[in-house]
Amino acid sequence: MDTKRRVNWRILMFALCVILGFSGLSMRMWWLQSVEAAKIMDYARSQWDWEKTLKPKRGAIMDRNGEILAYEGKAYTVNARLKPMHEKDQDYVKDPYYTATTLSRILGAPVDSLLKPLTNPKSKVVLLGRWGNKITEEQKKQIEQAQYPKLPSGEEVKTNQLPGIYLTETTRRFYPNNSFAAHVLGYLDFDDNPKMGLELQLDEQLRGEKGEMAVMTDGAGYQLPDGEHKYKPAQDGSNVYLTIDRQIQDYVEQALDIAERDFKPKGLMVVVSDPQTGEILAMGNRPQFNPNTYYNGITNFTNHAVTSMFEPGSTFKIITLAAAIEEGMFNPNEPYQSGTYTIKGQTPIRDHNNGRGWGKINFLEGVQRSSNVVFVIMGYERLKLEKLKGYFEKFGIGSITGIELPYEKKGNIANLENPRSPRDWAVTTFGQGVTVTAIQQIAAVGAIANGGELLKPRIIKEMRDPHTGAVEHRSEREVVRRVVSAATANQTRDILETVVTGEAGTGKSYKIEGYHVAGKTGTAQKYENGKLMDGHYIASFIGFAPKDNPRLLVYVVVDDPDMRDYTQYGGKIVAPIFKSIMERSLQYLQQQPDLKSVEGKDKNKKQAVAQQASLTPVKELTLPKFVDMATATAQMRAKQDELQVTVIGTGTKIVEQYPAPYSKVVSGQQIVLVTDRVQGTKMPDLTGKSLRDVMEFTSILHMQVKPTGVGFVAQQSIPPGTQLQGGETLMVTLKSESEPLAPTAPIDGQTEGPADTPAAGADTQPPPETPPEAPVQSSGEVDEAGIPPDAGTSETANTEQSSTTP
Repeated sequence: MDTKRRVNWRILMFALCVILGFSGLSMRMWWLQSVEAAKIMDYARSQWDWEKTLKPKRGAIMDRNGEILAYEGKAYTVNARLKPMHEKDQDYVKDPYYTATTLSRILGAPVDSLLKPLTNPKSKVVLLGRWGNKITEEQKKQIEQAQYPKLPSGEEVKTNQLPGIYLTETTRRFYPNNSFAAHVLGYLDFDDNPKMGLELQLDEQLRGEKGEMAVMTDGAGYQLPDGEHKYKPAQDGSNVYLTIDRQIQDYVEQALDIAERDFKPKGLMVVVSDPQTGEILAMGNRPQFNPNTYYNGITNFTNHAVTSMFEPGSTFKIITLAAAIEEGMFNPNEPYQSGTYTIKGQTPIRDHNNGRGWGKINFLEGVQRSSNVVFVIMGYERLKLEKLKGYFEKFGIGSITGIELPYEKKGNIANLENPRSPRDWAVTTFGQGVTVTAIQQIAAVGAIANGGELLKPRIIKEMRDPHTGAVEHRSEREVVRRVVSAATANQTRDILETVVTGEAGTGKSYKIEGYHVAGKTGTAQKYENGKLMDGHYIASFIGFAPKDNPRLLVYVVVDDPDMRDYTQYGGKIVAPIFKSIMERSLQYLQQQPDLKSVEGKDKNKKQAVAQQASLTPVKELTLPKFVDMATATAQMRAKQDELQVTVIGTGTKIVEQYPAPYSKVVSGQQIVLVTDRVQGTKMPDLTGKSLRDVMEFTSILHMQVKPTGVGFVAQQSIPPGTQLQGGETLMVTLKSESEPLAPTAPIDGQTEGPADTPAAGADTQPPPETPPEAPVQSSGEVDEAGIPPDAGTSETANTEQSSTTP
């Protein structure tokens, strides 16, 4: 009986356990399938679903001829593991001081800045701040060599000498020419945020569009068959081609470097344009900065050409002159009494030589001498307020030009819109009481140079697909309005040439032998807190050449140079800048000099110009299609068109040509013809060629190029005449006079890491949302004597000596 009860009891207990077990299991299954179902599904998806954002490649920025000015390339971030992952792990930083000392030489960082994160007791893995962020390929190789150095015998050390240091691949923005056109290009900060310039203005087009990819994987992470269920490819940013010409920009940079070195001005600015098209060929500022190492500090965030508003002074007289000619109110032979002009009840307006004037002279001589009085007569007395204001507005004064650069200011003509007295708007006739930007001046004077049409200035030539090269957008010549007739523009140009060539002209320092230069000078006394600054001036010159069919328009502004005698600013500072840029650029553009314009008394100069003029005249022509021609026939045809020919290969038929068929070229230009057999090609002499020319040549033979430096080829590793088989590696050394290479420091600063990752070094503050209103500004023009308006003279608009100072 007892045995039977025990058996029954055990059966009962077992049954209860089974019931309770199944009940608990059922409850758990219900709980998982209802209450926690969504949570578990999300967790499961996180294990088998793999999602990734695909980063697009930022588009490159190039000059008008394809020279790269900014591009995205491969870079590396330095990481340091401070603690072992397990007991047997030896790959961690064991000697922080040795590691910091070794890396400091490679990264260009202070030892203390690296030692601080390497000795952080709370972190397992750290970044090395901006010093170790986005380093170059060369720095990466140096770190690898330091980890596994070679013994004197040539054998590589097997043990890692820098344990715990490892690199992760990323990208960075490169500016291969360093400070070259820095204010035009702008830069990306360490978080890849665009700052300033075209990097900011065209960020949407350059950055492209992010992509997405999502796949289904197994437990080991391998993609399952047909596991892809979402894919959107990244769309790389467009390549942007500027109107900037790399060579002309280099002339600008060199001229500014010399002026900054010799005279230490507060600021410098040069803009070069093609007045026939409105294209900006060069734009330079000082102080400048290196966008590769922006974190070292930027003293000037302002692109003065579009952002700084200033009183233009006598360069502005060009508009008043053109308006008077258009309205038939300018007679070059009409006499007038120079010296002073009095408006009833107002302070007299005086000429720039303290009101002494030059006696009774005619209007033409008054313009040549930059007499304030003659411009007041034309503008105030004859044109009157409404017409004068109308012409200023037609020339674009007081309105933005619309150039593709950020923070453009529109200037103001407040003294014409709401004059407090007749004298207020009378002085605007010679550039006082009105503010402009340099780009407005370029556009306005460009209208005189091109025959009377105000053009929209532009700095973007076109945008292309980075893969196919297809043109996505191309900017065209855009006429805003006609401001004066062609006859008026012609007469104005003739008069402006006499400012440079006439005996009484203030611009004689700007004469260039062999070329007809027309232009106008200006010097303004600076203001601070509403008061004139004694001995502080802004000097400028705007001019174009050749006078009858201008190819170039150059505007130079020099702010407060370190030189006591302001009357020498034009001849010693502004003129050398202008002449260097204008003359070299005209020669680069193969603009033939005019032998008749050279004075016979200077034999050496005349012979030099004669030699240049004896060259074959430049003719523009359309390049024929050489593809499919016999090699000999193509060479003969090219020579008939006076083209320089380089034939690549030893074949009998042309299969490729550079430039492309039907491109616009000029006589004497170099073209490349590729035959159907390239083996056996002889290495040409690449000295003086651009990197683009080198890349075009080597790509045909599938050669690798390793360039060093920037600019144009100075040395090449494969001697000219060497027979090539294809696949060789060519090393070229490039040199440019504009600036030495940047130091081997990272360009984008530090990237924020995890919470336990210390930052090594502080980063420079980013530029303000809106740049300063007018870093280069004056409120009183000093046209030839530096006498302020409030001191009883309003000719303070331009200090221009008739013989030495513009």
